[in-house]
Amino acid sequence: MSDELATTDATADTTESADSEYKMSVTAKIDEVGPCKKHVTVTVPRADIDHFYSESLSELGDQATVPGFRVGHVPRKLVEKRFRQELSDQVKQRVLMESLELIAEDNELDPINEPTIDIESLEIPEQGEFTFEFEVEVRPDFKIPEYKGLKLDRPVRTIDDKDIDEYLNRFLSQYGEMTERDGAAEPEDYLEISAKFEHAGKPLSEINELVVPLRPILRLQDAEISDFGELMAGSKAGDTRETELEISEEAEQIEMRGEKVKASFKVESVKHIQLPEIDKELLEKVGAETEEALREEVKSILDRQTTYEQRQTTRTQVLEKITESADWDLPESLVTKQVENALRREILEMQQAGFSREDIQSRENVLRQKAISTTRQALKEHFVLDKIATTENLVVEPAEIDMEIYYMAMQQGENPRRVRARLVKSGMLENLEAQLRERKAVDIVLDKAEYTEVEPEPQQDNQISAIARSVCSTLTMTTAEAEEEAEES
Repeated sequence: MSDELATTDATADTTESADSEYKMSVTAKIDEVGPCKKHVTVTVPRADIDHFYSESLSELGDQATVPGFRVGHVPRKLVEKRFRQELSDQVKQRVLMESLELIAEDNELDPINEPTIDIESLEIPEQGEFTFEFEVEVRPDFKIPEYKGLKLDRPVRTIDDKDIDEYLNRFLSQYGEMTERDGAAEPEDYLEISAKFEHAGKPLSEINELVVPLRPILRLQDAEISDFGELMAGSKAGDTRETELEISEEAEQIEMRGEKVKASFKVESVKHIQLPEIDKELLEKVGAETEEALREEVKSILDRQTTYEQRQTTRTQVLEKITESADWDLPESLVTKQVENALRREILEMQQAGFSREDIQSRENVLRQKAISTTRQALKEHFVLDKIATTENLVVEPAEIDMEIYYMAMQQGENPRRVRARLVKSGMLENLEAQLRERKAVDIVLDKAEYTEVEPEPQQDNQISAIARSVCSTLTMTTAEAEEEAEES
């Protein structure tokens, strides 16, 4: 598809020229060259080039310092000769900037990224018009779906003393003492193991000094061992257990996707955690005045997690319904570039809900195993929610961002300024703002929905051991590790 556009005639606001406004004209030809991708050919008339050249020459003439002449009195020909390259660069910059602004405004181009222009290779001719080309990824053009009056299921969960006890034990384990176990490993014991992976009879990778709790599932970033608990049950120091696993179909290493890999785990030691007594010293350490206050804080965390899970369940239903008609394709390059960004946003949302690092790592590994399809869907959801937010005139105020950072800091036991600094350094502050805007859009949909309360899915607490490593490579840095490194530096 190709559209030959009429000559654009719009005001180019040249701030350097205060006395007058200049009307610049450009001709643009726009072709669709792929999903959400446009190829633009721009033609700039000679009159526009001459105008910017004359304007830049006058400015340089007023500022140029040349021996033998007073500032502002250097002959025009001498300025042109002495500052030929500066003039050329300045004119090219102004022509490109003004042209791109006019084309975007007059043709309603809504770019996702900066256009791909090799500025260094562009040369404005001394005679005649100037033509340049570029490609740009744009937001998909689609009709906003019906989002009012959706029928949704809403799971309802009640937090009881058993839930509080289980969470409290997991919470206290980080303050417990790790001791050697003499006998065979039991569930929730910690195995210190070394792992070796082979593919087609050849060594693939190794992971040494790995410590994992003995649970039914071991989840890595590019594979999962669903019978890990059975495999390692009853193991002791010195034992070796072997199994076979399959690399995720969306693993980062394309050539390894779907491949079978032999895994060997050698047990170096078996340890278990002796939970600490809830005494005055421990309460001071965790910032609680009494054991009852600590239990109340645990209940508050569980309530937030329940709200998160309830919200995610209804949100999933909302997104499925409003993206049913989102059958437009997205550029593979865009999806690939957004994989890490989508991952960071998911992790950020779990941090806001007060989930532990272990829970977040488990979720991160799931996302990494399905990185491409997950990101493609997340991008479609983003575009639909962004359009709803625009329709509803939703904005995020600075105070709302400050409050969100405060809650995150409180949940993590940190100073809000430190949390903000880490978000800025890791590039996640913009993610937070976009996330809050999308959350408002979801809230609009949820407020107008009709609900049926249902029993929640059984919880899978303590079923998964997640590690920040991949089978195909042991050098992957997780989001959590990257944040810690940023914080330390």
